[in-house]
Order: sequence, then C-alpha cells, then structure tokens
Amino acid sequence: MNDPNKTVTIQRTFNAPIELVWEAWTTPEHIAKWWSPKGMTTKIIEHSFTVGGKWKYIMPMPNGNEFTAEGIYTEIVELEKICSLANFRPMTEGVEIQSIFKKNGQKTEFTFHVIHPTEAYKIAQEKMGIQNGWGSVFNRLDEFLTDKK
Repeated sequence: MNDPNKTVTIQRTFNAPIELVWEAWTTPEHIAKWWSPKGMTTKIIEHSFTVGGKWKYIMPMPNGNEFTAEGIYTEIVELEKICSLANFRPMTEGVEIQSIFKKNGQKTEFTFHVIHPTEAYKIAQEKMGIQNGWGSVFNRLDEFLTDKK
C-alpha cells in the first residue's frame, strides 16, 4: 500500500477499452502524441518496455531548454499495471510512478500514483502544480483515445 503522505494520486475514467488505453501507454508512436502538456511535443529517445528496461522522452520547452522524462520499468502486468522509477528533469527526481488500469465494460478506470521519497517533497510538488501538469497530460491522452476509437 502506498503511503498517502508521500503519494499524489490522480484518477480518471477513459471512454475507451482497456486494450486501447494500454496500447497508448506502451507504444512509442502513441506516447509521442500525448505524453506532454498541450502545446508541447515529445521525442521518444528510448523505450524498452520490459522490467528493467529504460525509457527516455525529451520535450523541447518554449525557452529553448529541454524537459527530460526518464525511468526504469520495475513492474509490468499486462492490461493492469505499469510501475517505474522516474525522473522528470528539471522539476522532479527520484519518484516512483504507478499506472493502474481497470476494465469497466468499454471504459477504462485509470489510477496514477506519483510516490515521493518524503512527505515534504510531495507537498513541494503539489505547490508546484503536479496535479495540473499531469492533468493536462491525461487530457491529451483522453483526446488521443477519442480520436483513435
């Protein structure tokens, strides 16, 4: 069980079958279309979708700098769960992310956890807008899924 004092949780229901949501999370060409806030693009540098495999995505920022999202997969249960140790530089480092998928007819119940090493770090991330940042990304995922159906 995740420590709620260290965990930011976002829940969404996607109006798409679980297989499509899973495919959106696990296929590099799909990830590139939604894994960034609106107005940004994502370049897939590395994507080895196996336990112990690495992933790395780069997003050019308007100021010329790059935002780098990278991690190592620690657990993959097909159509159920994807867990990674992750860094989102320059903003967030040393977190674990958990993506949980649950079939609900032709919809998918989705739960996303970001587990921080300390409660203070979680609070700092919340003040920086972690909910809005990921919320924007998941809005793009929702649009991507709607277009793919």
